[in-house]
Amino acid sequence: MEQLISYVQDQFIEKKDFPEFSSGDTLTVYYEIREGEKVRTQFFKGVVIQVKGSGLSKTFTIRKLSGTVGVERIFPINMPAIQKIEVNSKGKVRRSRIYYFKQLRGKKARIKEAQH
Repeated sequence: MEQLISYVQDQFIEKKDFPEFSSGDTLTVYYEIREGEKVRTQFFKGVVIQVKGSGLSKTFTIRKLSGTVGVERIFPINMPAIQKIEVNSKGKVRRSRIYYFKQLRGKKARIKEAQH
């Protein structure tokens, strides 16, 4: 069964080259939005809370603050609408899934920058 899944992924899913990132990094994801006949590019900039899965079925969750409301969005890595991903800054966190980040406010919600 796994051979069949990997075969289908290799044949039909086009692979895009995106930069390496992990949780705690700040990303900007540019993706297409279709509204009827119109197509426009929108971006979503926020902190990566989790990276789930592996290979072509990998997904990542980004969280940003829109005013005072936290907004999260889950992106599949192979989503055809994604045009590009920019890594704005690398963050240093101790966990791979930083759900505790949701409860933090103000200065406590800052993530230390990783040394290169």
